[in-house]
Amino acid sequence: MRTLTGREAVREALTEEMKRDEKVFLLGEDIGVYGGAFGVTAGMIDEFGEKRVRDTPISEAAIAGAAVGASLVGMRPVAEMMFMDFITIASDQIMNQGAKIHYMFGGQLNAPFVLRMPAGAAEAGAQHTQSLEALLYHIPGLKVVMPSTPYDLKGLLKTAIRDDNPVMFIEHKKGYGEKGEVPEEEYTIPFGKADIKREGKDVTIIATSHMVYKALNAAEELEKKGVDAEVLDPRTLVPLDMESIVKSVSKTGKVVIVHEAHRRGGIGGDIAARISDSDAFYYLEKPIKRVTGPNTPVPFSPVLESEFIPNEEKIIEAVLKITD
Repeated sequence: MRTLTGREAVREALTEEMKRDEKVFLLGEDIGVYGGAFGVTAGMIDEFGEKRVRDTPISEAAIAGAAVGASLVGMRPVAEMMFMDFITIASDQIMNQGAKIHYMFGGQLNAPFVLRMPAGAAEAGAQHTQSLEALLYHIPGLKVVMPSTPYDLKGLLKTAIRDDNPVMFIEHKKGYGEKGEVPEEEYTIPFGKADIKREGKDVTIIATSHMVYKALNAAEELEKKGVDAEVLDPRTLVPLDMESIVKSVSKTGKVVIVHEAHRRGGIGGDIAARISDSDAFYYLEKPIKRVTGPNTPVPFSPVLESEFIPNEEKIIEAVLKITD
């Protein structure tokens, strides 16, 4: 099977969906001639033209508002926030408008737009490196997707574009350079289906986005210490595949949840609570552990940033505390 980078997988998904459906179009800052801040849409304006690859003013509120409005009149916009941090500027359009339209109109209207956003630490400072998925996770009416591998990025993005609801599509900056196998034939990945990236029997590591790679590396090291770790990637947070989580936790009896976002109010706490509320609680042998970013802004210094981001050593330490 051929190998693509995460960046190439996203571009291919966008290209295929734009060819499949003329109602799909892109909008965002510098996505046209410049090709996007991370090069994802490079060359697409030459193929599809300025009407379908639209460079916008530097206004995230306008980008999100235009996406919501276009979706209400039959289009399927895919909008890009240059950095996930900037959803705060567009929060009214996303959270108070797009997320609530279907409900407030009694199901008579849909808002089928996708908001793509690069997230995570990549030496860009406190205002350009946040993982704010918990903000979106909290809002009813939004679907929240966090792929890790190129395979998942492509398959889930195609599903997102075809979905009739607002989809928040979170792409980790470091994931753009990761390589992985991607089929040439058409495929999509359904929402609400977690993926077991590595099977194991001693402990379940639930990891999101780029933390999946850290968890897999940690699992390899843990194997040398006699611990067989299972790595579960939820892939979508809304909907969340609790069935697969409960099944894995019931098998292993131990859980470590890993995400890059801050610990306080992070999705790890909610996942832990939902595990405790499920039948998996009766199989837990040890308290649930979380490995997360600290409750501080993300530092700009590469040395400090590397300390902020959960790493293999921290994951291994957490696992050994509940398996020794």
